[in-house]
Amino acid sequence: MTYDAGIKPEGAPERSLIAGGGAPSGVDANGAKRFSVQRKMAVVARLLRGEPLELVARESNVTVAKLTDWRDRALAGAETALKERERDDRDDEIARLKSKVGEITMDNELLNAKIDAMEGKRPLARRRSRR
Repeated sequence: MTYDAGIKPEGAPERSLIAGGGAPSGVDANGAKRFSVQRKMAVVARLLRGEPLELVARESNVTVAKLTDWRDRALAGAETALKERERDDRDDEIARLKSKVGEITMDNELLNAKIDAMEGKRPLARRRSRR
């Protein structure tokens, strides 16, 4: 049983586009071509080397808007990667000290509240008699 010229044999089930009977590999259901990360990087690299945007768009069959978006996203990712600095032993010590400052600040706030309560001559908390 072979399919000839789009004619299906009698009783054959309908094939779904989702099941692979439709668009070729690398093309989504809307007909738009999907690009791998490596291919996008290669196209963006051409732009960063100074090739004209329109020429790269025409040769890679991608819209200028999409190429501009890819380039902007690549540059933003590179900027983020370059902003990060390597961790060293000081980072752990800084985190520990910040935690300690937070604890001391909380203690000070509680002590100030106690002082205010005592100066106001009001009891800190109601207590039951011990009898």
